[in-house]
Amino acid sequence: MRGIDVRVQVIGFSDVERHALNTVFRLSREREVSYGPWRSASGMLEEVPPVLLVDGDCAEAVLVQAREPRAGQRLIWVGEHAPEHAWRVVARPIAWAGLLHDLDASFAATQSDSGFLDLDVSRPAPLDMDLGEFPSAEVRRALVVGIAEHESGYLRERLTHAAVSFIDEAPSTERAAECMAQHHYLCGVFNLDDHHIDAWGLMQLFRERYPQAMTLATTEHAGPFAGWWHRRRVRVHTKRLGISGLLARPLQPPAISRYLEML
Repeated sequence: MRGIDVRVQVIGFSDVERHALNTVFRLSREREVSYGPWRSASGMLEEVPPVLLVDGDCAEAVLVQAREPRAGQRLIWVGEHAPEHAWRVVARPIAWAGLLHDLDASFAATQSDSGFLDLDVSRPAPLDMDLGEFPSAEVRRALVVGIAEHESGYLRERLTHAAVSFIDEAPSTERAAECMAQHHYLCGVFNLDDHHIDAWGLMQLFRERYPQAMTLATTEHAGPFAGWWHRRRVRVHTKRLGISGLLARPLQPPAISRYLEML
């Protein structure tokens, strides 16, 4: 059975938001409706991307506002001052899961008579895995992503002391996404300094999937020896994502305990 490959032209957005969007693209590859970045084909007539995702705060947004609507294109506008022909207008922080579900439903409707679509859009399914039903919320479980072995031992000890019975450690983006598809979490800890994982994108997805959970980020850039610009930038980004707490690395017992005591 063939699936639907939807290309999205992206205009604007911060590095953090593009990280999250790239994670969404990657996780959608095995789904019936998959998404990816749109690129104009060189030397050919200009194609119209089926989806145009615009950051309303960027300079290029003015050009999009002035442009005539393109037939068959869905314009998703993030922020204020959206043009009247916008298909969806969303606010920050962006709820990628809900937006993806709306796109799924829309493309399912246009393909319903094609003979090859078999997609259940009766409820959100933002990832490429069968999310199933969450186990009982009584199970106290934490997700630890990208934490080095010499730090994870102490972190596991503190989580256990906070009555967290199950702790899943994920060394990669793919493993973290699999864990989020299978379990309910009350806490997630993400190492922003591990450049082998997409920590920012994973935190975005974690916040959307578990809005009531505690989300903690750890980084050397939050420590007293980091440059003031790095400290400010990481604090601004984590605040925008709605992160519960930002912890300096190496991890300090008082700082960890202050948050975990609230679980």
